[in-house]
Amino acid sequence: MTRLLIRRGIAVDTMPPMAMTLRLDDAEAAALRKRADLEERSMQDIARAAIREYIEHHSRSDLIDSVLDTQLPRFAEALDRLGR
Repeated sequence: MTRLLIRRGIAVDTMPPMAMTLRLDDAEAAALRKRADLEERSMQDIARAAIREYIEHHSRSDLIDSVLDTQLPRFAEALDRLGR
């Protein structure tokens, strides 16, 4: 049985971390290096935090969109009346 833990909007199971290569152009690499130096963190830490933030933001947006898609039709008549 695989355990699944949701941490910061990201599903984490029993699989080990995955390595990947991220290709940046010169301007992106320089900006990332500058940010890492300013925060006294590694470039990898900054990139991973940015990915987590992106996923959390979009996961939240998707959830809100889903709720609105299902709930707004239920209240369409009432919202129409309130708008008059």
